[in-house]
Amino acid sequence: MKTQGLANRLTEYGDREFALYLRRSFAKSMGFSDEALDKPIVGVLNTYSELNNCHRGFPELAEAVKRGVWQAGGLPLEFPAISLGEVFLHPTSMMYRNLLSMDVEAMLRAQPLDAVVLMGGCDKTLPALLMGAASAGLPAIILAAGPMLAGSYQGERLGACTDCRRFWGKYRRGEIDRPTIDHVEGQLAPTAGTCGVMGTASTMACLIEALGMMLPGGASVPAVYADRLRHGELSGKQAVELARTGLTPDQIMTEAAFENALRVLQAIGGSTNAIIHLTAMAGRLGIRLDLQALDDVSEDTPVLVALKPSGEYYMEDFHRAGGMPVVLHELKPKLHLDVMTVTGETLGGWLSDDYRWPDWQSVIRPVDDPLREKGAQVVPRGNLAPDGAILKRSAASPHLLNATGRAVVFTSLADLSARIDDPNLDVRPDDFLVLQNAGPVGAPGMPESGYLPIPRKLTGVKDMVRISDARMSGTAFGTIILHVSPEAAVGGPLSLVRDGDLIELSVDRRELNLLVDEEELARRRAEQPPPAAPPARGYERLFHRSVQQAHLGMDFDFLRHESLQDEL
Repeated sequence: MKTQGLANRLTEYGDREFALYLRRSFAKSMGFSDEALDKPIVGVLNTYSELNNCHRGFPELAEAVKRGVWQAGGLPLEFPAISLGEVFLHPTSMMYRNLLSMDVEAMLRAQPLDAVVLMGGCDKTLPALLMGAASAGLPAIILAAGPMLAGSYQGERLGACTDCRRFWGKYRRGEIDRPTIDHVEGQLAPTAGTCGVMGTASTMACLIEALGMMLPGGASVPAVYADRLRHGELSGKQAVELARTGLTPDQIMTEAAFENALRVLQAIGGSTNAIIHLTAMAGRLGIRLDLQALDDVSEDTPVLVALKPSGEYYMEDFHRAGGMPVVLHELKPKLHLDVMTVTGETLGGWLSDDYRWPDWQSVIRPVDDPLREKGAQVVPRGNLAPDGAILKRSAASPHLLNATGRAVVFTSLADLSARIDDPNLDVRPDDFLVLQNAGPVGAPGMPESGYLPIPRKLTGVKDMVRISDARMSGTAFGTIILHVSPEAAVGGPLSLVRDGDLIELSVDRRELNLLVDEEELARRRAEQPPPAAPPARGYERLFHRSVQQAHLGMDFDFLRHESLQDEL
């Protein structure tokens, strides 16, 4: 395939030769020679920001990418995009994932690029980059930030953010004092990079490697290792090759590739957020991912990776144990091996036949001796979640997976904050905590508030069944039902739950049912107040009017592939 370089996507003046002449003259103002300007152009999309700690190493990493592009005969040109630092955004970074995807799509379509290296890390960034790239149809490769290293406290290893939640829970229960929690605060995130456990950022990096949109081994290299820079250099080289071959994301991210990703998600004990992101990414390509597909592979896919919150290890351990190539080799008999990857080979092509199990490590388990016999995530349905919900059973308490409890209802995030620690709250350890109006429209943005805190009055209780239309961080743990769809704010059954109602959870039967008769539910439904008015202006109004429910990936209806529009 012949690359176009600066002649790509010329500015319209009604005279193409003049447009290219003018573009080259302005490019020369940046000091480029004719030789440089005649090369294939590889964009280096950099989501660096001083309001995103995960991406702190990107300036140096971008230079490594450029080095690789130059070595392979391309011209690297760096440009920025919106950066989504999870803990620095209100109300939640998920509110802006679709905005970043639009930024990416627009700039890839507008600028004179032959290919692009997409640099991201903090968890909503990675799916947004691929959503935009899938829509733009430009040859692309993902370069992840890489995980941070673990810290320590009194000889105990610590990692963001599973241990953040664990120590904060101890502090809330009065088990540790303020000086201790303050000291721990300084050790939870000791380096640049994404959370060092199998949270959403690590999960998405692993799934993107499984999808074939990242060079092998790239998901787990720690952000501060020299190997991360070398991986960046190789990614830059491969981007030039992609420009020359014209291999685009739609040729790589096929239906079979997404089926592989669903299986890998179960095997690595990945984040519940991943299914929303995978659904949105697939939707950009006209592929409909159904929650049932995730549940189906759960039954014959063991959990192999013993990382927090499902196990005891950290991402740096996963990397030393061989990372994703080991997982993919173990799952090889269950994967579609004919799918293409950014290497230019099929998945089967780079999973070598001479592979031997690295029996010196225990971070990644063999399929015949897994961490758990069945997959990490399940999809309960029922009259409380007609379109499904998600529960991460690998991080849940087994004795709570089949239970019936009395509902203790919080009608909003503000209500939760105001009453969860009220000493007069009517709550018992076997109750089910229910949070309403925390979904895509209701919150808005579906924040990671599904990890409801245990009421302070329940001294010593470490887990309860919690149900909401919110999400939770992939670093969190507990028996937590999330993504209840449709959400309460659009009239979903979750909005009808009242204090004292009985709710039945049966993971064995995949059911989540509100045990209230239909006549009473009809009465409650008739008394529901009208939905809240949309925001008056701007992106918030666009989000409110266009965002879809969790089971459709929370993408905007006008961004999904046109072949799906009629059925949506």
